[in-house]
Amino acid sequence: MIKIYSTPTCPYCQIAKQFLKENNLEFTEVDVSSDRAAAEEMVNRSGQLGVPVIDIDGTLIVGFNKQKIKELLKLS
Repeated sequence: MIKIYSTPTCPYCQIAKQFLKENNLEFTEVDVSSDRAAAEEMVNRSGQLGVPVIDIDGTLIVGFNKQKIKELLKLS
């Protein structure tokens, strides 16, 4: 399961979501700018205030780290 914590104005969030879409990967998007509980959850889990934070099966990636995403999802 993939969850991406993002905001509408974050360019790296847009890039990350586009990458996931291009690879036909389903994901849940959480807008932390409008969902206070989700923002708190993200900070508690990652220790970060910045977005994107991508949760892939419980492993967190802070920022858009294409290589790490590919490794976790076993993409070539």
